[in-house]
Amino acid sequence: MLEFKDGKCICGTVRVGERGQIVIPKKAREYFNVEAGDSLIVIGDKSNNTMTIMKADSLNEFVLQLKSLEDEK
Repeated sequence: MLEFKDGKCICGTVRVGERGQIVIPKKAREYFNVEAGDSLIVIGDKSNNTMTIMKADSLNEFVLQLKSLEDEK
């Protein structure tokens, strides 16, 4: 795993199996505290062919923060 000073990293490569499944590398699971049973969200941008995987609870927290900012208006 290649870590950068800003908290970003290159965590490894994965291969998509016949059923469309991937295995998240162990070091990435440890780095991002991903455990069995966690919900993950896949976000994509077709224009540049990229995907990001993030923990669902992280996105939920972000959405709640945005909503509270909107409610303050």
